[in-house]
Amino acid sequence: MSIDFEKFSKYSKPGPRYTSYPTAPEFHEGFDDKAYIKELESQDKNRPLSLYFHLPFCRSACYFCGCNVVYTSKEDKKNRYIDYLEKELALLSKHLDTSREVIQLHFGGGTPTFFDEKQLERIIKLIRSHFKNFAKDAEISCEIDPRFLTKKQLDVLIEGGFNRISFGVQDFNPKVQEAVHRIQPYEVTENTVKMARNADIKSINMDLIYGLPYQNLETFSETLEKALTLNPDRFAIFNYAHVPWMKKTMRKIDETTLPKPETKLEILKHTIDFLTSNGYKMIGMDHFAKPEDELFLAIEKGELHRNFQGYTTKGGADLIGVGLTSIGEGVSHYVQNIKDMRAYEKAIDAGRLPVQRGIKLNDDDILRKSVIMELMANFKLDIKRVEKEFGIDFKEYFSDALKELEEFEKEELISIDENHIKVSQTGTMLIRNIAMPFDAYLKKIPESKRRFSKTV
Repeated sequence: MSIDFEKFSKYSKPGPRYTSYPTAPEFHEGFDDKAYIKELESQDKNRPLSLYFHLPFCRSACYFCGCNVVYTSKEDKKNRYIDYLEKELALLSKHLDTSREVIQLHFGGGTPTFFDEKQLERIIKLIRSHFKNFAKDAEISCEIDPRFLTKKQLDVLIEGGFNRISFGVQDFNPKVQEAVHRIQPYEVTENTVKMARNADIKSINMDLIYGLPYQNLETFSETLEKALTLNPDRFAIFNYAHVPWMKKTMRKIDETTLPKPETKLEILKHTIDFLTSNGYKMIGMDHFAKPEDELFLAIEKGELHRNFQGYTTKGGADLIGVGLTSIGEGVSHYVQNIKDMRAYEKAIDAGRLPVQRGIKLNDDDILRKSVIMELMANFKLDIKRVEKEFGIDFKEYFSDALKELEEFEKEELISIDENHIKVSQTGTMLIRNIAMPFDAYLKKIPESKRRFSKTV
């Protein structure tokens, strides 16, 4: 496909990533622990559970990181944190039916393997003591920094039922690694991938980021080629979200070294072309999988889902977030735990679920969430399905959004007929922009005041 990168770089504007809708800036402190308990106690007990545990510790800062992280080298801090996870689970179990089937468990960070094998074993046993009904095909995954993984830790994860590992790589170029304060030679990643393969881990994902300092088409092409030699089952290739007003460590990045939007589009196009020519299929806006992968099979059936962990086949579950700053999601709510460790501990010590904020979704939110998530996940929208499910006339209800989409239709980034909105191959690179017209909250914020990362 031929793309005028300079022309399309005009779409580089602040916009959400749509890991949720409404997006996180709409969460508010009026949604407290009492509101969350009400949601938990009214949940459909036939709906399965997806569990997310935030393990926030890292030894040092990676300047690109947008996660909520605590830097430490003290073992007692980690052991104390597990004590509080135990207390939080005890509080949660009073209001949540823990006998419900668990179809997904994910350890995110921080660096989950910054906890040693005994600490990891303790966390896993703690979870299994509360949640005993794991589905046979449950997706149990852990984010890994290849610089922190031992055979003993891997053995504990496998014993605990973990079947997916996501390796954080970001870039193999030494100059880029130095600029983002994450020195990770290729050999380190290679050794840990081999270790996981030898241990018969079912699925290996590799995270890369484009848009980092000093990256260009040539350097990122080299990173892709090296990554391919490790033969991961999936790739997650993210657009770097530069939000220095939110993350202080990002202020250490020299903004003059960041690639321009047109360069990032070139990198993204090359990434799509390179991976698809090497047997991977594009899934959603930033994932790639081999054709036999269940993610690809799900997109073929239009059954792919998007949540805070990325793209998944495990839809129709209530997400329960546990630990500092974790996010949970139900049919009609989002909730986020406290971000400050002392305040988190204080709430739990007072016998309260450590909720900081959240949002109760209204009918319009639920409708728009359905539309946006279907576009983000499957690059197409079944208009008739939406009309039938929500009892609306789509063209009437979304007349303003359809007007905004006319520009994308003229540029052949999308096509619209009576039954579908379909995103073209080029349009997939601008999927955030294409979803934005359906966002009712965004319309209330002038573009100059939108505090999001750039879409390109």
